Amino acid sequence: MNETAVKRTILMPPKRSRIGRIWRWMMSDPRAVLSISFLVLITVVALFAPIIAPYSPVEQDVSKLLLPPNMENWLGTDDLGRDVLSRLIWGTPNSLYASFLAVSVAIVLGVPIGLLIGFLGGWLDDAVSRFVDALLSFPPIVLAIAVTGALGIGLTNAMLSVGIVFAPVLARLVRAQTLVVKNALYVDAAKGFGASTFHIIVRHIVPNAIQPVIVQITLMLAIALLAEASLSFLALGVQPPAASWGGMLARAYNYIEIAPAQMYAPGFAILLTALAFNALGESMRVALDPTMKRR
Repeated sequence: MNETAVKRTILMPPKRSRIGRIWRWMMSDPRAVLSISFLVLITVVALFAPIIAPYSPVEQDVSKLLLPPNMENWLGTDDLGRDVLSRLIWGTPNSLYASFLAVSVAIVLGVPIGLLIGFLGGWLDDAVSRFVDALLSFPPIVLAIAVTGALGIGLTNAMLSVGIVFAPVLARLVRAQTLVVKNALYVDAAKGFGASTFHIIVRHIVPNAIQPVIVQITLMLAIALLAEASLSFLALGVQPPAASWGGMLARAYNYIEIAPAQMYAPGFAILLTALAFNALGESMRVALDPTMKRR
């Protein structure tokens, strides 16, 4: 292989066929198929909530307080006589929005910081790493409450605060992976051929350091659902009368002794969605790692 061919191999972007092979492998994995199908289902529910929901999520009927599941209200009613199924459906877009907003903020803040400090090193790495360690020393929910208090009450501000809390975790993980990859021979070869820092990071560092990050992101999507529930329980998240799974779960907790069925619907919605995110992340991790596929 001549020098031109070697340079082309090192500097050219990866072939698109690799993405096709990863997708085909995931479609052969039952975990990935089930999790993708479930996530597509709840996405459809979120998009068409006004059409699917049988009742208004804020419609109250004081003659139907805390009813168990029946033919008219399939999942029963809450403490204000509102249909639980309708509120569950209307809460789906809010809950998904909360999870993706928090993780998006974490990615935007944490991934670039982790890449830069890991690749550049030196005093910048030391300074940012100490700051990240200081943030991670605080309990996450306490830090999220403090940031929410500074930004203001509401779902968007609450999940922005969760994203800010998640960012140091991603930054630390990306930094660790970057430190491993940046000393690889193919990175040294790219530097020798005159590749720019941006090209090396995008072409070599990111693709080879992204596997554990993908798994962490899926875990964060699941944790963000629980974080939204915790903040809604403290009246810092979704504000009444808007519906969200976390808000429903927090409200149902007040009546757990007399109407425990109120917790089942939002609880299982959060549980199944969290499991779907985790299973998808695990399948993607295996698909991206040929050694794990062989095992």
